[in-house]
Amino acid sequence: MKPQKIVDRATWEAERLELMAAEKEFTRQRDALSAKRREMPWVKIEKDYRFETERGEEGLLQLFGSCDQLVVYHFMYGPDWKQGCKSCSFWADSFDHNTAHFAARDVSFKAISRAPMDVFMPFKKRMGWSFDWVSSAPSDFNFDFEVSFNEEEEGRYNYKPFSGGTEMPGISVFARDGADIYHTYSTFSRGLDLMNATYNYLDLTPKGRDEDGLGYAMEWLKHKDSY
Repeated sequence: MKPQKIVDRATWEAERLELMAAEKEFTRQRDALSAKRREMPWVKIEKDYRFETERGEEGLLQLFGSCDQLVVYHFMYGPDWKQGCKSCSFWADSFDHNTAHFAARDVSFKAISRAPMDVFMPFKKRMGWSFDWVSSAPSDFNFDFEVSFNEEEEGRYNYKPFSGGTEMPGISVFARDGADIYHTYSTFSRGLDLMNATYNYLDLTPKGRDEDGLGYAMEWLKHKDSY
């Protein structure tokens, strides 16, 4: 790996301080954006969505547990797939370490896939994950939240027309007021970037994500037990 520009420490620090000013401005902009996100209006959930869980069939309200907020990762896993999406697995590798901290801030976290539980549970065991992963197979949840699609029909993904497959990733957030449930936020595509710790660490390195010249951005990626 060839060096970038070689300078003395004083020159490096001057450039670092210039970059830090830009980083601080980005942080302030992000804080303002997060505040605006929290001010988004809510939409009341009227459907009785049902899910397969390790505890038996549950409704959306039960997925909250004792918390008032619910974060859902829409994990790409179709009903006839042999293993989970490698990019969703890349994100999921950090889920187990987050759930206790989420609960401490009144947040329940679930991964949800359209595949039945008996399809994806062997893969969960293979990956060594313990986070709560449930199936939306008994309901229209995945279709209504625009992460699953019928092959013969054009759908909508990231709020635009979509016809690129049957499953896509996303994150959705819900809140409850007693038994009333509300959809407060969803994000898709590059909106998921900030939730991937590995990518954010790679962004600090000289090579960055090092994905230029690949057939597609995550062509290098494999399941963690397949490198």
